[in-house]
Amino acid sequence: MKYNRVWIPDNEEVWQSAEITKNYKAGDLFLHVQLEDGTELNYPVDPAALPPLRNPDILVGENDLTALSYLHEPAVLHNLKVRFVESKLIYTYSGIILVAINPYKQLPIYGDAIIHAYSGQNMGDMDPHIFAVAEEAYKQMARNNKNQSIIVSGESGAGKTVSARYTMRYFATVSKSTSNAHVEDKVLASNPITEAVGNAKTTRNDNSSRFGKYTEISFDQSYRIIGANMRTYLLEKSRVVFQSENERNYHIFYQLCASAMQPEFQHLKLGSAEKFNYTRMGGNTVIEGVDDRANMVETQKTFALLGLKEDFQMDIFKTLAAILHLGNVEITALEDSHLNIFCELLDLNFDKMTQWLCHRKIITTSETVIKPMTKPQAVNARDALAKKIYSHLFDFIVERINQALQFTGKQHTFIGVLDIYGFETFDVNSFEQFCINYANEKLQLQFNLHVFKLEQEEYMKEDIPWTLIDFYDNQPVIDLIEAKMGILELLDEECLLPHGTDENWLQKLYNNFVNKNALFEKPRMSNTSFIIQHFADKVEYKCEGFLEKNRDTVYEVLMEILKESKFRLCANFFQDNPVSISPFSSTINIKSARPVLKPPNKQLRMTVGSKVLCKHTFRSSLSLLMETLNATTPHYVRCIKPNDEKQPFEFDSKRVAQQLRACGVLETIRISAQSYPSRWTYIEFFSRYSILMTQQELSLNDKKQICKIVLQRLIQDPNQYQFGRTKIFFRAGQVAYLEKLRSDKLRHACIMIQKNVRGWLQRKKFLRIKQAAVTIQQYFRGQRTCYVTLKQTWAAIIIQKYCRGYLVRKLCQLIHVAAVTIQAFTRGFLARKKYRKMLEEHKAVILQKYARAWLARRRFQNIRRFVSNIQLSYRVQRLQKKIEEQVRNTRMHFVYLHTNDTALYSRLSTEDLEHLNEDGELWFAYEGLKKATRVLESHFQSQKETYEKEIEGLNFKVEHLSQDINHLQKLFREENDINDGIRLEVSRLTSENMVRSKCSKAKVFYCYLAVQSKRVFHVPTLSKEYIGMMEYKKEDEERIVQNLILDLKPRGVVVNTIPGLPAHILFMCVRYADYLNDADMLKSFINVTIDGIKQVVKENSENFEMLSFWLSNTYYFLNCLKQYSGEEEFMKSNTPRQNKNCLKHFDLSEYRQILSDLAIRIYHQFIVVMENNIQPMIVPGMLEYESLQGISGLKPTGFRKRSSSIDDTDTYTMTSILQQLSYFYSTMCQNGLDSELLKQAVKQLFFLIGAVTLNSLFLRKDMCSCRKGMQIRCNISYLEEWLKDKNLQSSNAKETLEPLAQAAWLLQVKKITDDDAKEICEHCTSLSTVQIVKILNSYTPIDDFEKRVAPSFVRKVQAMLNNREDVPQLMLDTKYLFQVTFPFTPSPHALEMIQVPSSFKLGFLTRV
Repeated sequence: MKYNRVWIPDNEEVWQSAEITKNYKAGDLFLHVQLEDGTELNYPVDPAALPPLRNPDILVGENDLTALSYLHEPAVLHNLKVRFVESKLIYTYSGIILVAINPYKQLPIYGDAIIHAYSGQNMGDMDPHIFAVAEEAYKQMARNNKNQSIIVSGESGAGKTVSARYTMRYFATVSKSTSNAHVEDKVLASNPITEAVGNAKTTRNDNSSRFGKYTEISFDQSYRIIGANMRTYLLEKSRVVFQSENERNYHIFYQLCASAMQPEFQHLKLGSAEKFNYTRMGGNTVIEGVDDRANMVETQKTFALLGLKEDFQMDIFKTLAAILHLGNVEITALEDSHLNIFCELLDLNFDKMTQWLCHRKIITTSETVIKPMTKPQAVNARDALAKKIYSHLFDFIVERINQALQFTGKQHTFIGVLDIYGFETFDVNSFEQFCINYANEKLQLQFNLHVFKLEQEEYMKEDIPWTLIDFYDNQPVIDLIEAKMGILELLDEECLLPHGTDENWLQKLYNNFVNKNALFEKPRMSNTSFIIQHFADKVEYKCEGFLEKNRDTVYEVLMEILKESKFRLCANFFQDNPVSISPFSSTINIKSARPVLKPPNKQLRMTVGSKVLCKHTFRSSLSLLMETLNATTPHYVRCIKPNDEKQPFEFDSKRVAQQLRACGVLETIRISAQSYPSRWTYIEFFSRYSILMTQQELSLNDKKQICKIVLQRLIQDPNQYQFGRTKIFFRAGQVAYLEKLRSDKLRHACIMIQKNVRGWLQRKKFLRIKQAAVTIQQYFRGQRTCYVTLKQTWAAIIIQKYCRGYLVRKLCQLIHVAAVTIQAFTRGFLARKKYRKMLEEHKAVILQKYARAWLARRRFQNIRRFVSNIQLSYRVQRLQKKIEEQVRNTRMHFVYLHTNDTALYSRLSTEDLEHLNEDGELWFAYEGLKKATRVLESHFQSQKETYEKEIEGLNFKVEHLSQDINHLQKLFREENDINDGIRLEVSRLTSENMVRSKCSKAKVFYCYLAVQSKRVFHVPTLSKEYIGMMEYKKEDEERIVQNLILDLKPRGVVVNTIPGLPAHILFMCVRYADYLNDADMLKSFINVTIDGIKQVVKENSENFEMLSFWLSNTYYFLNCLKQYSGEEEFMKSNTPRQNKNCLKHFDLSEYRQILSDLAIRIYHQFIVVMENNIQPMIVPGMLEYESLQGISGLKPTGFRKRSSSIDDTDTYTMTSILQQLSYFYSTMCQNGLDSELLKQAVKQLFFLIGAVTLNSLFLRKDMCSCRKGMQIRCNISYLEEWLKDKNLQSSNAKETLEPLAQAAWLLQVKKITDDDAKEICEHCTSLSTVQIVKILNSYTPIDDFEKRVAPSFVRKVQAMLNNREDVPQLMLDTKYLFQVTFPFTPSPHALEMIQVPSSFKLGFLTRV
């Protein structure tokens, strides 16, 4: 039909889009189309195979290819290209397959934040990702207790190794073990080692895995990693001795050569990689951007992490060095130094090795012949020995890794990660490609059967009639290869023949299969090749080397020499019965070409198809792998290489289409397309197509019934759809038809709206013009009639003007005279009034002067009297001192005289006295002296009495004044105490009477005030005074902790008590211990209190109310310790009584620090509990729930259904989030949590809401639409209203939502012009460059009216943002915690007034 778009084949792009320009009629040979570049084309068509139709643009870019209405190769290719090139999305679902396209660029989508974002999510809820597949496997393992497998395949360079590594990292992150063995780190550490010894640079990939690997990650019953085990398949041994141009040998050789100059490696006698034949064949020994020396250090570290010691590592390095020296051995007659070093490193007999590298021993029944080999034969023997040694070394390393990853416990379940080569086809394909493609045939068969089984289960689950679906069965190809007398058996048969050749084997293939098996062909132009029709493509194999590589011949004599080596590692490699450390050893079969005898010329051979020792062959190990996969639930990851030049985000359609055919993606699509490829849940269908429903249909209550009625009306053919239990199944093209009906309906509605709006605008414009025309006509027609009238009117106006002017001037003069007169009288009155006022003020000044002088004199007299009293006291004191000094001097003088007199009298004899006193003069002198002494004594006594009287009078005055002062101080103190009592009693009454009626409370309060006002004057003291302590005994500590902390329930406490009552009671006990000055008692009580709080928090670590309650009480307890510490900075807001209650004897600053740390721990746990409660609501409420009418953004989701689209009952909404926030807020308020702490908690919650929503938006392309931006903006406004309602605007919580708000704005804004790009750069300041580009690339139109963001516009925005310095991180860290601060808020409650409720059961405590 005209205007329909189709896909037509194209040589360069594989498929090209075209639009039909002319209706096609049955029988037409040409289809008239127009290409996208405008070229007209007549495309020849076959009526039986018309070109495939193109999907509507609205369905392009879907997460799941099965969501497309038309399922075919061009639709798949186009969808992948749009996602990869335009949206920069590398992952896409295709039913049960995850298609992963290698971006050749590091992307910020593998961090721990991404892992946590996918953890616990349903597979359809998030954008496709390797982590989503890993989470699905982990979840199914935990839910069904069934082993899982993740099969990662693809060709070299497609990213298989990286994808497998990311899955293992995901398991290691989400299922960390509880032991200290660090099993997860060991599992991850095995990757660098296996990559070093098993990966190499190829022309297609710098880190190509040259072996297959199946890693079993073991889990215990708690689904935590306990160990791992590794199996390897088909190591490419030929790479050891040969590399093509621009390729390298295994990485470990180059790492070793790069480290040759290190002291620990000098004894290996290595050098640059250019010096060794085995490392220089490819011509380039360096990989750009790779540091082999640094990688060697990393390899050594991972060896050590696995517990492999340096001696073991050095043995491995010696073996590797020996291989390199063996490769440099020249087949000449001269002695070779490299062979000498080889024998020295492996401790071999040099002479024997020299002889048997160039000779072979042939033993017959009669004689033994030693035959020299040709130079090519000797070189082949040397290379075969090197390959054999490396193969054994590789197997040994894998076994030791498995040994390091062994576990002691019992494995409950496991998840296997298979990193295996994909289907390969080159210009020249040999034995390796044959084995690889054989393995892929087996995997493809298992994949086909699994897809078929899932499809059948889906139909049965939905009660849809099952019809047999034809799918490609590649069992015939497998039979061709492995059946009896198949290719492998013929190859083994030829290998057993002494003179078997590749040509003979090929001739047998021609004889058995040409023209007999349609899957086997002989090339027309070659007799050395054969062609096999594989499931992916035809592959031509060169038969050259098949037998040699299958045999892998190594002569017995050389093996005996190596067995005799004194180097233990080398000798163990070649023992007859090597002990396998791992039960999954990759060791291959060693058997003789002549099993009858065991002659010295026996050759050791391994074969792919041999059944002698099946478990050691590649074929049997492959069978074991298939058995393992069949016993597990498989999950498929198909890695795609977008181009061969390794250019980032370049899409080569030819290469991608080739790989899609080879990896089974298109086969899955084909199977789905045969029946009902499009599947919608009833909820999705109702939401998307409700616009097509009539009012009568919408009036029904059953949405399922509505959907059935609508479909029966819209699609007449009932064979085009089927109704399941939960889904509607559509045949190909029906969804596109419904989308067309929906678009037509919307377009018709838009046209109708536009028609009415434009008609209303035109009518409004017409009425306005009509009114203007009528007005103009009215004035024009009335102009002549009104001319005379207007002239007379104008003259009258002039006369009126002058007349009115005269009257007004006359009235003005009269008013002026009256005003002047009034002003004169008024000014006189004011002047007189001012004079009287000045006179009165002058008299008042005089009175004030005398009054102030009298007051000044009175104050002076009081001061003088006070000073006199002070002077009197001072003089009395001085006088007392003076009198005492005089008395002391007089007594001393009297004693001195009396002493002298006595001494003199004693020295003089009677004769002397008589001689001296002859005339009696001496006697008279003595008598005079005694009289003078008595006079002095009487004078002193009188003075002393006088002074004592004066002192007594002064002391009486001083005592009287002191009594007056004490009396005044006592009255002042009593008045203050009574006022404090009134204040405390009022607070107590307020707290005790919270539940009483207002009238009763007011009555009691006023009565109490009346009584207290009387007590101020009549009763100066209270009946009983408390000092704010709780008396307890040391043995009561455990009871206090039990009753007050462990057994206390928050809901019974917060109703009728003050906030933090337990904390205040605990502090009153601390005060009592401090009052007793008992350090041991105080220390013991605080320690048991802290331990009790820790215990109750630990026991209730998930109880939000309990954590809130004890966070509040710990905070109050900490503040009490600060408030009553006696430190000035905490006492500024204290009352005098509170200052009296400060601690007296101990400094508890250390305990304050311990309590502060404890409070921070409780706060963090408190935040974790809130986050755990609200996190499940965030994405459903903020993103998925659609509260705005008419903006539904649901689109088909394909095989992976969103969990929100299964059922709309019991889902979280925005109201759920607001209710949960309100519950948190009310609980915190009831428990008395400080307002600042509450604000910090709300800020943390809002940050979580914004971060989780934004992270989910980044990972959900289906949510990046304009309509979803409107919904997010609406939800943010609800949160802002909640903040305003709770008065929390100052918490800065709104700012944490700014990145989300800018993302919502970015989804809504226009994204076309340069101005739009500039506006985006200026507005989105809270989003990083990576985040802005991610949203722009993920923008998904919901309707045809919206347009995708052009890649050029994205590049333009990115160029403008290049100068911005921000972190190149996509995801926000949802685990980030803002720094918490505990502000000091002094308690307003007096300790003296606190009473203990009886419900606390603390009757053994006594208030002091």
